Amino acid sequence: MPVWLREHSWRQSPTAVYLSLPLRGARATPANIFCGEQYLKVSIPPFLFEAVLYAPIDDTNSTAKIGNGNIFFTLYKKEPALWDSLTLANADKEKLQYLRENAVLKAQEKAKEETEAKKITKQEHKKYALEATMKLEEAERKRIEALKEKERQKVAEELELWKNQQKDGDKYKSIQKKEELPQEIQPLKERKNEKMNKTLIPNEGSSKTRLKSTRGCIIELYFVILLSSKPEKSLASFFISSALTLFIGHGSCSIFAQKLKEEQLPAPRAPATIKVNFTPRVFPTALRESRVAEEEEWLHKQAEARRIINSDLSELEDLKEEEKNPDWLKDKGNKMFAMGDYLGAVNAYNLAVRLNNKLPLLYLNRAACHLKLRNLHKAIEDSSKALELLTPPVPDNENARVKAHVRRGTAFCQLELYTEGEALDYEAALKIDPRNKIIEKDAEKIRHLIQGTMQSS
Repeated sequence: MPVWLREHSWRQSPTAVYLSLPLRGARATPANIFCGEQYLKVSIPPFLFEAVLYAPIDDTNSTAKIGNGNIFFTLYKKEPALWDSLTLANADKEKLQYLRENAVLKAQEKAKEETEAKKITKQEHKKYALEATMKLEEAERKRIEALKEKERQKVAEELELWKNQQKDGDKYKSIQKKEELPQEIQPLKERKNEKMNKTLIPNEGSSKTRLKSTRGCIIELYFVILLSSKPEKSLASFFISSALTLFIGHGSCSIFAQKLKEEQLPAPRAPATIKVNFTPRVFPTALRESRVAEEEEWLHKQAEARRIINSDLSELEDLKEEEKNPDWLKDKGNKMFAMGDYLGAVNAYNLAVRLNNKLPLLYLNRAACHLKLRNLHKAIEDSSKALELLTPPVPDNENARVKAHVRRGTAFCQLELYTEGEALDYEAALKIDPRNKIIEKDAEKIRHLIQGTMQSS
């Protein structure tokens, strides 16, 4: 049973009501206060204050200050007038119940509107940041393109200069060669004429001597033509090369024998295609280097996860790939929790749990959201589930186990189950982390509350 706070004082002006509520030593936070248009509630277990106001107030601009063991309310009236009393008199239970429910519904609608407004504002900020980033990237891209074009032009100019220098050098070499070539050809021509003259004059030498001289003349003539490098002498060079083959070759060697050898060469082999087949592998490593048992286990787990997702979560087809990742959803829920969007954080954790129900941090973080939303039984369930998954107890999960015990103990205490909260969870948390002064201080406060409740009973 709650302990009703009936001691309060109030005064008014035509536009505002000033209410002072003593707390009897209880510690209040803004989360313990609920204010609607015509309904005011302060819940600090085990104490409770509830008032159905005489007339509607402006709950948006009204304020509450906590200090010196009191809560001071400044409630601004919607219509300037003096009230006969602070609360409605002679109101039946049905009307009071209707006013309570109406106040809760309006508060929920208002919270939803604020959440939507925050969401729209956040989207606008993201859009503005994206546009600014795109402009900066475009400017940077243009700057880089300009630098590239400048370097390209510079390299093109250097290449053109090098080509011109090469052309000038080639021209100079060709001119120099043309000047030196006649000087080399002239002595060879004179020697050729001398040889020809000797060949025409008959002598008493043998035919072998004449053949040798003729052979020498043909060789010298051939080299003269090659050195001259004139296109109109190509036919003559062919006949001279044939003559060289006849006179210089050994016995059976001739141009006809050479052609015969060329005709006897085998034809090139026909092209063909060699097909190479590889054994299909899921993993990039070769089969001889892989660990088959571990790979098969991993593939089995992946297939099972895909089967669960495809069979139970057909609505995930419209989500992006990163939105199907439990770790990504956990980070998103953490960001929403930090911004105060507890309902959004719960939705993110819910989807992550449906994707992977073996991550204890998902239940642990969702328990924190339920505490903020006053869903105390759900907070206890999630904390208990997190403790089940945080096994075996090892040093790596000490911090998570401490948080799970503290959050479950907090939920028990807010349900006025102080014995369960202090004995089960806060003591367990102190066993894991005995140096934590905050937990020790909270456990001491719960012990005092238990002793005070036992003495008063």
